[in-house]
Amino acid sequence: METTNTRRSFITKSIAGVTGAVAAGILPLSAFAEETKSDLLTIDDSHMFLTKPYLQAPTINGMTIMWLTNLKCLNWVEFGETEKLGTKAQQVINGMMNTHSKINCVSINGLKPGTKYFYKVFSKQIVEFQPYKMTFGETINSEIYSFTTLNPDAEKVSWLVLNDIHDRPKSFEELIKINQDKPYDFVFLNGDMFDYQKDENQVINHLLNPCSFFSTEKPFLFVRGNHETRGQFSRNLYDYYCNYDNREYYSFKMGSVFTIVLDTGEDKLDTHPVYGGAVDFDKYREEQAVWLEEQMQTKAFKKAPFRVVMMHIPHFYSGEDWHGPLECRRLFGPLFDKYKIDLFIAGHTHEYGLYEPNPKHSYHFAIGGGPVTGTRTLTRIEASSKKMNLTMFKDDGSEIGQFNLDAKR
Repeated sequence: METTNTRRSFITKSIAGVTGAVAAGILPLSAFAEETKSDLLTIDDSHMFLTKPYLQAPTINGMTIMWLTNLKCLNWVEFGETEKLGTKAQQVINGMMNTHSKINCVSINGLKPGTKYFYKVFSKQIVEFQPYKMTFGETINSEIYSFTTLNPDAEKVSWLVLNDIHDRPKSFEELIKINQDKPYDFVFLNGDMFDYQKDENQVINHLLNPCSFFSTEKPFLFVRGNHETRGQFSRNLYDYYCNYDNREYYSFKMGSVFTIVLDTGEDKLDTHPVYGGAVDFDKYREEQAVWLEEQMQTKAFKKAPFRVVMMHIPHFYSGEDWHGPLECRRLFGPLFDKYKIDLFIAGHTHEYGLYEPNPKHSYHFAIGGGPVTGTRTLTRIEASSKKMNLTMFKDDGSEIGQFNLDAKR
């Protein structure tokens, strides 16, 4: 039986984590919770979505769609170029569909570039799963939403940057409203969305659901801040989003811009007592430095009219004697200069700033503000093949400043 947009369709409750793509072996351990009696239910009002679908990892020919249910289900997406939909996609790993998780992630590939698609997600309750028999219950479905694949020939690409929200969920909508009706391709979350991670409810109530006013039709991309490495649930957090290459540092090209995203880790020594000897960010940053130079040696990076780096902890203007910023400066800073990036965007300091190229760095340097009203910022970037503009706004809508860059390549 199919129920369309029931009153219980999108109710906020705790959930397990969510994963990235559909390749073999990448479902997180948190997705496979031990089955209990509560997972074997009759057809009743307890079958529901916990979030609206949200978009991840956009490409010129694909999109990843994620959503969460409170029960284990057989899940799929129906999509098409009209609201009639007509095509079905599922999460399949080694020939088997994902049926043992409350975490739903479907990557749709083979789409047309720069094309609008409509989609709808479905979850069919699994009442009982025996070796030779599956019993299904109710099928629930979302509303019809839409997304547009990236256009490699687009005249412009644009995105919004938020940072240091720190468990203030209302800030997402309040800040993005400053953009008014200007178009954007995605929202980048540049770390410290939380103070620390304690459980699943926090991730849903302070990130996924607050972003749902845009994330059903515009994707968000994410990189951890130092506060995303803290708390008992911090090691589950990566289950809830899908980055390119299924890792915390990644690169992508949209339009005229080649973007590199780095995961800066913690700001203190790995040996600091607060970590209990359970972290190794020094080695992790060294690993990224090797990868970073490899990315900067690719043809796509060299030929891109604009080169952008985004990461949470800035390597200048931030705790000049703190270990994290100093390690980022040692490992990443020389490569930024050597390979001539154009723009650097960070957060972390809770003090916004725009810095022109100077003897410290050869590129434009932007730092977003903090979580408190009056210091919060929205940053908008727009780039064509010839020009790139960054504008930073305060949370009252007033403009802090701009960078206007001409293409050098």
